[in-house]
Amino acid sequence: MNLLLRYFMFFFGLILFGLGLAIAVQVKHLGLHPWDVLNVALYDHFGLSIGTWNVITGLSLICITLILDRQYISLGTFFNGLLVGPIMDFFLWLSILPGATHTWIDYPYLLLGIIVVGIGGGMYVAAGLGAGPRDGFMLSISDKTGMSVSRARIIVESIILVVGLLLGGPIFIVTFIYTFILSPIFQRSLIFHRKFLDRVTKVRTAPQQKEPISHV
Repeated sequence: MNLLLRYFMFFFGLILFGLGLAIAVQVKHLGLHPWDVLNVALYDHFGLSIGTWNVITGLSLICITLILDRQYISLGTFFNGLLVGPIMDFFLWLSILPGATHTWIDYPYLLLGIIVVGIGGGMYVAAGLGAGPRDGFMLSISDKTGMSVSRARIIVESIILVVGLLLGGPIFIVTFIYTFILSPIFQRSLIFHRKFLDRVTKVRTAPQQKEPISHV
């Protein structure tokens, strides 16, 4: 039952993650996360869909990580790489998400998208079924170079951002503060859902007290 709950949290977290990305893409003129800047730029140049490019970049990183350090690749990593993009495309295809208004309203709307991404990310990571393709790649780079994970992330995402910029991706002020907004939300979600899993596990594994036998 605990494993079933973990899988539910993992897949529901991926759905929230994809939904949050779709919301952010609707107001992409305000700026996106570096990886999404790249995916949108690739979509603008070569077609397919933003979600498809998310899958292509994710699977490419999985292949590189398998060469560098396969300990960071698990079944959950493949699920993440294969599902987040199509989930995002699905929400965009439904056309139920409000579009950009190019007014101040777009800022809280983008903030909503970042919050949903953070909650979903914390949820699927808390499930413990594996890191996402990008996280696994950062961890493998950190191990191989001796750099801290945060430094490896900054360097890699800076390179991705430059490539996205050269391809004409949507870069604006939010691009540079996206991670600072997302990180604390992700962290709180991760802690909350880990504690939730721990509580459920303790309740289910707690020994049942036997009823006292009454002697009549």
